[in-house]
Amino acid sequence: MSAASVVLRNARVVGSEGEPVDIEIMDGRIVTVGEQRAGGIDLEGRWVAPGLWDNHIHMNQWALATHRLDVSSAMSAREAAGMVAAALREQGPSLGPDGEPLTFVANGFRDGVWDDAPNLGDLDAASPSIPVVVISFDLHATWLNTAALERYGLAGHPTGVFREEPAFEIERRVNQVPDEVLDAWVAEAAADAAARGVVGVVDLEMTWNLDAWQRRMAAGLDTLRVEFGIYTQDIERAIEMGLKTGQRLGELLTVGRHKILTDGSLGTRTAYCFDAYPGLAPDENPFGLLTVPPEQLRPLLRRSLDAGIIATVHAIGDHANHLMLDVFEDLGMRGARVEHAQLLTVDDLERFGRLGIQASVQPEHAMDDRDIADRHWRGRTERAFMLRSLLDSGATLLLGSDAPVAPLDPWVTIAAAVGRSRDGREPWHPEQAITTREALDASVRSSIAAGEVADLVVLDSDPLAAGADALRTFPVAGTMLAGRWTFGGF
Repeated sequence: MSAASVVLRNARVVGSEGEPVDIEIMDGRIVTVGEQRAGGIDLEGRWVAPGLWDNHIHMNQWALATHRLDVSSAMSAREAAGMVAAALREQGPSLGPDGEPLTFVANGFRDGVWDDAPNLGDLDAASPSIPVVVISFDLHATWLNTAALERYGLAGHPTGVFREEPAFEIERRVNQVPDEVLDAWVAEAAADAAARGVVGVVDLEMTWNLDAWQRRMAAGLDTLRVEFGIYTQDIERAIEMGLKTGQRLGELLTVGRHKILTDGSLGTRTAYCFDAYPGLAPDENPFGLLTVPPEQLRPLLRRSLDAGIIATVHAIGDHANHLMLDVFEDLGMRGARVEHAQLLTVDDLERFGRLGIQASVQPEHAMDDRDIADRHWRGRTERAFMLRSLLDSGATLLLGSDAPVAPLDPWVTIAAAVGRSRDGREPWHPEQAITTREALDASVRSSIAAGEVADLVVLDSDPLAAGADALRTFPVAGTMLAGRWTFGGF
């Protein structure tokens, strides 16, 4: 065998009922799967599956969140503010080059299940002088204290709470850290992902991230394949550069899709719905926010499609999904891709199948949002996170995490899709669960067959025989990317 060749002996292929096989790999691809031979790496009957993909992440924000205070466990604004105060007492302020305190950033507030609302009083009491920005768990809202409002030119705002585009702008500003710092944190996150069997991610970071990924890979980051998304504010730039969806810019870097957000989120009560959210006044957008209406969506889709950049459309509310499907039908866009598809009407399910929609879904969001949905979407939750119904309609499921909204861990994602439960609670709408086999199929891009890329995950036991609770922390023995180990090894 050449230096670029390896044989994995005594491997059990997940989903196969046969005897262990040998997998011969050469130059990053599987050459043969079959007869046993001498030599090579003996897996001793371990299970092998195609490497896993996370089809929706925000890598910069995930890497940043792993180094920030997590307030997601807080059950009130006052408790979240108290966690900020305790963290500042323990670690003190960080100072910038000018000697001024840097903004303290926390992640994860969930005001959709709070009885009180985020407010200036609680956050100012926690930090009277150090600027504080707390980002919601779904990234669609931010909560600032008075010092942060003043720092970012927003003094006088009555609550310090911003939603949708104003929140995204604040996040863009607080997420600006030195390249060398962020790149190191991203490398850590990529290594952690490889340790969970991940071989590739779809990075939908809300900024131009081509340059960052080229810089990181040139510096040696080689643990993941990356498909990077392009937002509307950068689509003309991408077109001028001649970028096209699927175009490879390196061994591991590929041009992704044009990401278009048409509404908000359920957790922030900005997902665009047919029915009003309870308790919101007419001037509080009680039906949510339609951020890109059909008359704007059509030309955006047409423009990028004509240039060879295929779109993927964020739609969470049932009304937003309905309008998006209307546009897809009008433009004859079969096989279009949707991000989230969380809340749907029964009638629109048929269109997902008929149009061959790719539904990029995040099952762990159902676990995060179940209490929010029970409170703010009461009486309709049987139409939330309908994975089983989407599959049965003929749609294609693609699983992901939306990290940092949920962990960049495909086993957490798979467990939520299969068990519809977490923390010992009863399953939430278990009729919408899918099988482990279906969840794995929705998490991979290759197979174990001659000619396929040798992106593999090695497991000590069979995931198809594991229960949902065990899947959530399922151990990974090794991960291989194009025939080389990125985690483990034997």
